[in-house]
Amino acid sequence: MVKSKRVQVSFTERQWKMIENLRGELGDNDADIVRNIVLAWLAEKSFVTDTTKMRIKKSS
Repeated sequence: MVKSKRVQVSFTERQWKMIENLRGELGDNDADIVRNIVLAWLAEKSFVTDTTKMRIKKSS
């Protein structure tokens, strides 16, 4: 079983309208949409690849 962590976040009405506009594109429910936004941002900022490269280097 995959462990998961729940967090509570707050958005302004304007921010939420932007998120709602992504429904169907990044997910069908609120949690999926917010999760995919965070993951896309991490990938865009290279956190995902940088972390993976560091772990590979440490295990070598």
